[in-house]
Formats: sequence, structure tokens, C-alpha cells
Amino acid sequence: MALVHRIPNFSSNIRNWKSTNSTKHKPVSSLHYKTQITASSSPFTEKHSVERYQRDQWLYKASTPSPSPPSNQQDDVFVRENDIASQLPELKKLLEVLREKRESGCRGGDCGPGDVFLVGTGPGDPELLTLKAVRVIQSADLLLYDRLVSNDVLELVAPDARLLYVGKTAGYHSRTQEEIHELLLSFAEAGATVVRLKGGDPLVFGRGGEEMDFLQQQGIRVQVIPGITAASGIAAELGIPLTHRGVATSVRFLTGHSRKGGTDPLFVAENAADPDTTLVVYMGLGTLPSLAQKLMDHGLPCDTPAVAVERGTTPLQRNVFAELKDFATEIQSAGLISPTLIIIGKVVELSPLWPHCTKESSCLVETR
Repeated sequence: MALVHRIPNFSSNIRNWKSTNSTKHKPVSSLHYKTQITASSSPFTEKHSVERYQRDQWLYKASTPSPSPPSNQQDDVFVRENDIASQLPELKKLLEVLREKRESGCRGGDCGPGDVFLVGTGPGDPELLTLKAVRVIQSADLLLYDRLVSNDVLELVAPDARLLYVGKTAGYHSRTQEEIHELLLSFAEAGATVVRLKGGDPLVFGRGGEEMDFLQQQGIRVQVIPGITAASGIAAELGIPLTHRGVATSVRFLTGHSRKGGTDPLFVAENAADPDTTLVVYMGLGTLPSLAQKLMDHGLPCDTPAVAVERGTTPLQRNVFAELKDFATEIQSAGLISPTLIIIGKVVELSPLWPHCTKESSCLVETR
């Protein structure tokens, strides 16, 4: 008799998977969810999405009353520079309003600068926000938000607050990191309550530490509101324990970013290929073929379980499960896009979605 896994209150993805698969489960090398994905239907703010331009419409009053997403054929550098030039008049006007408001409220006293909050919004599901994050978001004067902040989270912003997109994606930065620093500083000095919204946790591959350090050196008080990082949120969604007694004694977060846009990941040391360690790779789609090969070259077994999760914890989540030797090929076949999180390690086969039968993780069987 096969062991039956009952997981109440689990994700809709898993419930759908259980209901559409027969009781005679056949092991396969990977599992794909075939979902029609378009930029307009993305749960996140894509770099030229209609939602982004509608949301930030106040910034373009000086140039055009109805901004629209630029053509994909336009040069990204031109688009970025044109955007910033169009936004400057309204940003300057907002700064003046905030300064006047601050001065009128000081009653002749010496007013200090406003506060900056670095807020993590989690991996995508708005229900994973902390109560403190919601309170801070609703009290902000100005919010600078990233590409991986979901549209549902932005619905929580107060109607009189201003939103400014500062997202980045491969090959396109709507603002440089230095420009983001200066924006945070300028509005905080004007007395505004400024919220910097980041997907996941602001201090896990989010450059929140750099922003905090810069602002503190300028005398600005910075408060960090932690968010559920993608590793925790997505692993929980799939029923994967990042550590498990007798299986994985540690977990390690890695960046898959390459140097200068190359195909090699920044850092894959020999000790990263530890079979008793769970590896979680952020931003690793482009460098995955090289990463997987290096891990195997350093001794990680080629049959190590792995999963790649696109747009985790959102309705458009897609998963690819495979052994390490086939992982890059299966991901390419599925056509996964960013944001995709990668988890490599023996704990992956503990997920009820893992398509192989093992001693540690029995096949998931639905009883009738």
C-alpha cells in the first residue's frame, strides 16, 4: 500500500495537480505546468507594462496626459532617458509641495528629515505580507517600487500617495542604483515618509544594505521591514523543507548573476557541491547550464533532485522538476522566464510534486 500524503491548506497548484493525475503515477524526468504567459497578465510590474504606465501617470503630466508603454523595438537607453526627462518636472513639483508642507507644520521649529522604510513584499502572493508592511505601505507619501513587487501589493497604496517605478531587469535599469539613492535622500530630506518596496526580503539579494548604508551616512533614519524571501515562500508552496533531519543539514543562498552578462555564475566554490546542503539560486536562469555542470564537476551527484519555479506563489506559477543532469535542458524546453527561483538538493524529492519514487519520499497517490 502506497503512503498517502495529506496536506491540508496547501496551494491550489498542488490541489489541481492531484486532481488531474491518475492514481497510477509514472515517474518522469520533469513536470511542467502549461500556462499561457504574457507580459500584460503578469502578476508583477514588468518593465514596460500597461499597468506600470497607468499607475505612474502623474509623473508625465508635463509631457503627455496619457503615457503608453513604448515599443519593444525602441532602444532601452533611449526609453530610460526619455522617461526620466519626462518625470523630472513632476518630481520637482512634488518635492516643492512636500517641503512647503513640512515648513508649515514646523511652527518655526527645526524640522528633521523624513523616514525611509525598506519594505519586503514577499515572493508575490499579497497574503504573505506582514501586518507591519501593510501599515507602512498605507502611510507612505512616496513609494519607490521594484519590478518584482506584485500589482496586488500596489493596490494597498493610499490614494493620495505617489508611486515611482525604479525596477531593473537584465539589460534594462529604469534607474541606476546611484539615482535611486539620490531619490530616496531628496524626498527624505524634504520631510516625506518614503517607502522603498522590494520583492522578497530587502536584505536578501535586494541591495537593501547599500541603500541603508548610503542613507544612514547622510543622517537619514532607515527602518527595515523584513519580507518572506523567495526561498522560504516558494519552498513552502511546494512542500519542500529547506533543511530536514538526515537529508539536509544546511541551506545556502547563491546569486546566479554573472560578471558583465556572461554565462558563468559569479561564485560556485567547490564546497557549494555538498550533497547535505540545499542550494537556492536567485537570478540564475541565464547561468544555470554552467552552474549545473560546475556542481557536477565538483562532485554533486548527477541525479540530485532540482526544481525551477517561475513566478512562485502567484496564480501564474510554473514548476520544472528534474535531476541535475537534465535540469538545464528541461528548463529550456519549458521556456521558463524571469523571475525564476532554483532549488537544488535532496530535499526537493520530499515535495509531493516530485515525480520520482524514492525510499525517502513515496509517490503521491490520491485515494478514491
